[in-house]
Amino acid sequence: MVPFSFAGEDMWLVHGRALFWPREQALLVADLHLEKASYFAGHGQLLPPYDSRATLERLALAVGETGARRVYALGDSFHDDSGEARLEPHAAGMLAALTRATQWVWITGNHDSRFRAAIGGDCAQEAGVGPLVLRHKAEGDESRPELSGHYHPRLTLTRRGRRIARPCAVMSERRLILPAFGALTGGMDAADPVIVAAMQPARAIDAVLPAAGRLVQYPLWRAAA
Repeated sequence: MVPFSFAGEDMWLVHGRALFWPREQALLVADLHLEKASYFAGHGQLLPPYDSRATLERLALAVGETGARRVYALGDSFHDDSGEARLEPHAAGMLAALTRATQWVWITGNHDSRFRAAIGGDCAQEAGVGPLVLRHKAEGDESRPELSGHYHPRLTLTRRGRRIARPCAVMSERRLILPAFGALTGGMDAADPVIVAAMQPARAIDAVLPAAGRLVQYPLWRAAA
């Protein structure tokens, strides 16, 4: 875990994919996309079927490591509205244990807009927590500091002739977009104009990720002087 500050709040970036907010004892994750493999299997494209287990194992590790008492899942937690019903028993048991052990809030997203948690936790379109608003997708007219997901940002660098892509958060003065947490999720270039536009208004936009036990920020965009 590496510490940083956002909108005056102390935060920790956990394994480069989750956010821990110590003051609220809250773990925030975005875009789990549980049961993505089973969704594609139902449409004739076979993928390894253990993505939900892998994602939930990663999530349980983050909860245990941080001691989080609350979990906010910032939308697209399931790949579609029927995903919860397709969970195989082992994964369903893992998720039920997590929702029993914490105060769990599901923020709905575009993939799971009609999702209603039968397995535990509360559902909301967005949540105001302290000075911050939590939602799935950034909203341009939001005046409060905002945490969101949706875009699956990844930073791609070239090192010694090799291209290296890593999940990253994207941060400005008042907006923070989390990377996708799910084991079977793709990514969008953090500097993509779509992400830059979603972060506006801003003076500076950076990619944020851990490297060698410290926080690294890569400039993505700067306002004209």
